[in-house]
Amino acid sequence: MRTVSIPVLLILSAGRCVLAQPVAPVKLNLKDAEALALKNHPRVLAAQHAVSALNQRVDEAKAAYYPTLAADVTGSQGNPQARIGAGFLTDSRLFDRFGQGITLSQLITDSGRTPNLVAASRLQAGAAGQTAQATKYDVLVRVNQAYFDTLRAQALVKVAQQTVAARQLLADQVTALFNNKLRSELDVSFVDVNVSQAKLLLLQAQDQVHGAFAEMTRALGSQQAAAYELEDEPLPPSPPPNSEDLVAQALSSRPELASLQMSRDAAYRLEHAEKDLSYPTASLVGVGGYMPYIDQITLPHAIPGEYEGVAVNIQIPILNGGLFKARRQEAHFRALEADQRLRDEAEAIARDVRTVWASSTVAYQRLDVTAQLLRQATLALDLAQGRYNLGLSTIVELTQAQLNVTAAEIDNLSAKYDYQSQHATLQYALGALR
Repeated sequence: MRTVSIPVLLILSAGRCVLAQPVAPVKLNLKDAEALALKNHPRVLAAQHAVSALNQRVDEAKAAYYPTLAADVTGSQGNPQARIGAGFLTDSRLFDRFGQGITLSQLITDSGRTPNLVAASRLQAGAAGQTAQATKYDVLVRVNQAYFDTLRAQALVKVAQQTVAARQLLADQVTALFNNKLRSELDVSFVDVNVSQAKLLLLQAQDQVHGAFAEMTRALGSQQAAAYELEDEPLPPSPPPNSEDLVAQALSSRPELASLQMSRDAAYRLEHAEKDLSYPTASLVGVGGYMPYIDQITLPHAIPGEYEGVAVNIQIPILNGGLFKARRQEAHFRALEADQRLRDEAEAIARDVRTVWASSTVAYQRLDVTAQLLRQATLALDLAQGRYNLGLSTIVELTQAQLNVTAAEIDNLSAKYDYQSQHATLQYALGALR
């Protein structure tokens, strides 16, 4: 049997103590949470990389404006005086040689196809930029929702803890009265049930806090689980009285709509580029080089070692099996598709704004209603407590009053955080969430 030294045991014990220590909660306010999400969230980073990739397509399309230069090194061996007899028509003579040179090619004109391709690429890159902005807004609205959901869950835990304490106090009082033969066993049973319900509410609230922490971690784009200590945010102002002005604002501000508009414009420029395939293309080609070795013995006439040549080629499409026509028609229908997608998105945005505006208005109105309900429930509990102490009512009336207060407290705190979350969603729908 092996023995473990005392220093090793002390080290292991210290390690267990360190591991057992609770992790300090992460302190955040809403602005810090938003900044952290924009910095770390994988969706934001992926959208930024997509923008960078599409910006490279602009350079790819612009490459046709510039000349291409290639270096060639060629060596060949052939049987003297032979000709190539199969394949494409040719009368090239076979001979031994070795040479090097360069080939220069420059597009003169392709009847406007390259400018249209460059414009389409720029528009697609712009659309990707707007999509990246929309992704940021998606992340921000989820951070806001997770933030206020976490605050609501934590506030619910406090309400549940206060409820347990208040009902436990009443249970202790009723039990003492029962022991002195001043209350019945039925009263004790009712208050015990109320205490158990309050403890169950506390467990459910604690479970909601853990779920809210997990959602908050996801919204921040973090991989490490954490507990959060969040600062409360002031209530935002009331929503505007009219939704149609908000619809107009959203249609001019939403980045998703701007992205689809740019994609639609890019589709029409691509359609023009496909039409340009049917027009002539002119190119300049130049070659030059030197052959240090030529098999002069097998050739009837000496071939100079240096060579150069320049040519202009004009290519005019005549027949290609309907390929260009099909590409032109495909681009046309893609442009029409982009038109309809833009229209559909505009209608969806208008619907979303009207829906969220209505929900925000109702959530704002709930603030006063739930506050009044809490005041009335608290007053009713005070009266029920007094009547019960005087022996004018039963324990059922008192416990029901306690249940009403608990429900009113939950509704009141939920109304506050629901409105803050709805206000953030409305700002997102307007394209104003920054």
